[in-house]
Amino acid sequence: MRQRRFAEVFCVQIPWELIVSFAIGLTLLCLIGYLLLVPMRFMWRLLAGGVMGALGPMLVNLPGGLFGFAVAVNPFTAMAVGFLGLPGAALVCAMQLLL
Repeated sequence: MRQRRFAEVFCVQIPWELIVSFAIGLTLLCLIGYLLLVPMRFMWRLLAGGVMGALGPMLVNLPGGLFGFAVAVNPFTAMAVGFLGLPGAALVCAMQLLL
């Protein structure tokens, strides 16, 4: 029995069309994954901002209740505070004082 060399056993010729189609498929898979990930990231950020925006006025209402100051917690104030952050909370409090 003749002993074969490593190059004779593991030498496989891969057609260039297969390599090109694999590269195109991998590129399309990455592109589709990116297109699906970006809107989900935006939605999670919007949801987290809404939750934090609802918690912000509630935290203002805790010490504000001692002084007779309360901010209404509704979707509009929650989104304003969630989207704008601390300046949004100051804006909602200022509007509540003015109105």
